[in-house]
Amino acid sequence: MSDVGPVLVLKGAAFRHPGGAGVTELRLSVRPGEAVAVIGPNGAGKSTLLRGILGLVPLVDGELRVAGASHAPDGMVGFLPQSAELDPDFPISLEQVVMQGRYRRLGLLRWPGRHDRQVVRAALETVGLADRARRRFGELSGGQRQRGLLARALASEPALLLLDEPFNGLDQANRDALLDTIRTLKSRGVAILVSTHDLELAREVCDTVLLINESQVGCGPVDDVLTLENVQECFEGVGVEIDEHTVVVPDHEGH
Repeated sequence: MSDVGPVLVLKGAAFRHPGGAGVTELRLSVRPGEAVAVIGPNGAGKSTLLRGILGLVPLVDGELRVAGASHAPDGMVGFLPQSAELDPDFPISLEQVVMQGRYRRLGLLRWPGRHDRQVVRAALETVGLADRARRRFGELSGGQRQRGLLARALASEPALLLLDEPFNGLDQANRDALLDTIRTLKSRGVAILVSTHDLELAREVCDTVLLINESQVGCGPVDDVLTLENVQECFEGVGVEIDEHTVVVPDHEGH
């Protein structure tokens, strides 16, 4: 893949919500098959960055390029948010949830066809849930629902996948399954950005680390950037517990 251009490029990029919160001075280039861990305190701008790439938060300075375009083309970017918007009591199957990931490619006038069903099946196989395709979504465990939502993101056949704190609340079995999925996607050439406080996760499956705290603190290969000193600098004054494996933060949603 050395001859393939970057999927994502940020050059001095700044994203800012209308209310004022944001993140600035981001410099990053992500190639196919590369996984980037985005690490920083709650409110540091991790979710803002991911939503900015999607075009949901305005770019107010610098440059953003997704597959060479100034905005994310339809279907090019898959997104797994921190919290699901689906009501577990809603009578919908896992397969139907994953099919929602095809809607942008289908458009308004076309019904899902054979290829769309094949893509949905492949997405479920990738996350290890093909045998539960017809199960009601709300009957699945929390970890299985998380993996099902990841399959929905994969159903758009994205070149870039954005994961916002995907490991929060997962038991070991679902964590391991998600790690295996990330490895599989990397081998297929999917570029991945994953926001996390799990430093061990970053070491296990990521190639690059982006440290941010309202602006970029550091960026580069995992072994070079993910040092205790750099992480402590990134989280300075936040009042969290830090060791070589993880950052323990207060349990509330940040930006």
